[in-house]
Amino acid sequence: MPEYLSPGVYVEEIELGPRPIEGVSTSTAGFLGETLRGPLQPRLMTGLEQYKRVYGGYTDNSFLTYAVEGFFKNGGQRCFIARITPDDAVAAVATHDTVNIEAIGPGIWGNRLAIKVGPGSLQDPTAAAPWDRIKLTVMYWDDMPPLPLVDPTDPANATDPNRRDPTLLEVYDNLSADPTSADFFQTRVNKSSNLVQIAPVDPDAPVNPTELPLTLLTDLGGTVGEDGSDVTLPDYQGRTLPPLPDDSIIRTGLEGFKEVDEISLLIAPDHHDIANLHSELITHCTLLADRFAILHSNPANDTLNTVPTLWPPQDTSYAAFYFPWIKVYDPRTNRDLLVPPSGHIAGIYAQTDVDRGVHKAPANVVVQGANGLQFQITKGEQDVLNPRGVNCLRVFQGRGLRVWGARTSSTNALWKYINVRRLFLFIEESIDEGTQWVVFEPNNEQLWARVKQSVTQFLTTVWRTGALMGTTAEEAFFVKADRTTMTQDDIDNGRLIVLIGVAPTKPAEFVIFRITQFTAGAETA
Repeated sequence: MPEYLSPGVYVEEIELGPRPIEGVSTSTAGFLGETLRGPLQPRLMTGLEQYKRVYGGYTDNSFLTYAVEGFFKNGGQRCFIARITPDDAVAAVATHDTVNIEAIGPGIWGNRLAIKVGPGSLQDPTAAAPWDRIKLTVMYWDDMPPLPLVDPTDPANATDPNRRDPTLLEVYDNLSADPTSADFFQTRVNKSSNLVQIAPVDPDAPVNPTELPLTLLTDLGGTVGEDGSDVTLPDYQGRTLPPLPDDSIIRTGLEGFKEVDEISLLIAPDHHDIANLHSELITHCTLLADRFAILHSNPANDTLNTVPTLWPPQDTSYAAFYFPWIKVYDPRTNRDLLVPPSGHIAGIYAQTDVDRGVHKAPANVVVQGANGLQFQITKGEQDVLNPRGVNCLRVFQGRGLRVWGARTSSTNALWKYINVRRLFLFIEESIDEGTQWVVFEPNNEQLWARVKQSVTQFLTTVWRTGALMGTTAEEAFFVKADRTTMTQDDIDNGRLIVLIGVAPTKPAEFVIFRITQFTAGAETA
């Protein structure tokens, strides 16, 4: 209670009624896989070109780039990328004067990094090092340039036949060696670079930069980057890396994704190559209970003869299984390439959520960017697969290649449909995040009423979008928070228990028209 100790006018802000619950996003995907280069800490990507700037292009040992491309082509707008590398991969590291320069992630790609150091554009040109203003240039080539290096930024080298423009160029001008400056080199570079991380060799010693012509990191001594062995299941499970110079902690793989609350779709385009990875994806989604995995078949085992024995890999309502693979254009060969459909389907999930809502089944939608299928699936074959929870992709004459299934991998009839499971994930996560204010509030009738009002208003909004059955809100859901849902023991032990029931809509999976003949003028029912 406020104190009133002297005469005067007091204006106070108070809260009356329920606090609104805002629906969480359901269209942000999380992709795991190997890339050409890039950081290990999961990063948000909002477009394919941004992804390529950070992680590079297509690789021979991973379908990740094709999956991300399919995601954005089919309407996806946001995704997090977790780069997977083996535990024995090594990042290229070098030292110039009193500064360590390290490739932002492990791999031989870091051996094609080069740096140049000189005075900043605002530096007095007559001053000698150490300068007040420093210019750092970082270059990267997809393929090793001719040696010795020819600086492509020097106009004097414009006609040099050995001049090679870099794939990526980063220029940081007017950096400061003063740790208290807003332009401190470590702060500016590490926050924005897609190529390197830098730090003083000794944080307590002054930095004394000297001029350095364009030089490969590997020519400065230090550590040579290595790709290491093949990735394994523990690499996807993730690990905690040693702290960075700023004491921040990086967690990789699925461990890193645990910290990214925005993810609602989980995809590992190469899960068929890693034994039991599908199980790890399902476990991750089940334990967090706020995301859904998209799985696909293994092309090494797929033939039309396997249709009678094809089943989802695991009984779960937290994943959906798709068959067969799709053909996409490969810009590296100018031919069609067989790729897993999971990335493209994730984009369809995201676009459907935006256009219609999470309650709409992500099916009967054309797969953009797909030029064909591994196999043509017939109705008879899908009659076998659909009841098992195998979602088929099919080509229909005049209607294109479409997703023709909307089932989870669960044998529980309550959780048969993808949109039902994802609707509950949406509702549960939204209520969870929207009622955090309740914790440690006085557990009494006034609080129960406010919580009930908050949840009721949120579910009313959900019902109005068409996500719930019923012609009235009372038919669509109920919310109870009173002494019928809590015992005195619950109240004494700090438990507030709210009982919520909702009636989700189910997709019209089988559309049946019954047609009959009748005599004109005859009475009909």
